[in-house]
This record gives sequence, structure tokens and C-alpha cells, in this order.
Amino acid sequence: MIEELHDEKVKFLEAKANEIRQLIIEMLVNAGSGHSAGPLGMADIFSAFYFHILRHDPKNPDWPDRDRLILSNGHICPVRYAAMALAGYFSVEELKTLRKINTRLQGHPHRTTLPGVETTSGPLGEGISQA
Repeated sequence: MIEELHDEKVKFLEAKANEIRQLIIEMLVNAGSGHSAGPLGMADIFSAFYFHILRHDPKNPDWPDRDRLILSNGHICPVRYAAMALAGYFSVEELKTLRKINTRLQGHPHRTTLPGVETTSGPLGEGISQA
């Protein structure tokens, strides 16, 4: 069950969303490419997912009772990567490797290389069939 939102929690989630936005901008500038509008526009939602709604454990990403987040539009993955790093799945420093050769943080998330990602995404709209 999702806990009730109170003023302090809302402020916390807003601050996390702004932190996520900052990380997205830094990642995309460092990578020299990538989508910006989609990830930036989803920062509030991913802040709510990773810091209020989802039952998950970064130390045990395969926890059987976890909630699963299926991301159909994988090209917005910088928002997911930023939220995951802030939640503790990997270091914030690793975000600097976005879209680099041999990184776990590619332009679309890949299930087998990044714990905490439930499905590999590609074509838009495939999420419903994966769910």
C-alpha cells in the first residue's frame, strides 16, 4: 500500500525530481547526444515511482515481491538511469558513461546488463506485450 503524501514528502519528491533533471542534463551534455524533452518531462513521475510508489530494493533488485516498471519508450531512459542512481542501484558517477562504448547505460535500457531493469526496450509500444 502506498503511504499518504504529506507536505514534507511532496517537498522531498520535488527536490528529487529537480535532482533527476540536473543529472539528465549533465548526462546528455556529456554524451553529446540523446533525447532531452521526454526524460525531463518525466522527472516528477520517476521521482514519485522510485521514492514513493514502487516497492523495490536496490541491494536486492531481483527481490520476488518487488514492483515491476515496464518502460515502453526506452529512449527516455536517462530519467530512469538518474532515478535508479539516486535510489542506489549504481553510483551517480556511472551516469557519466551514458551512451559510451561498453557501458551499461546505453540509449535504451538493457535487462541483462543493468540490475533493476525488468525488460529491454526498443520499439515504442512494446511494453504492453512485455507486461
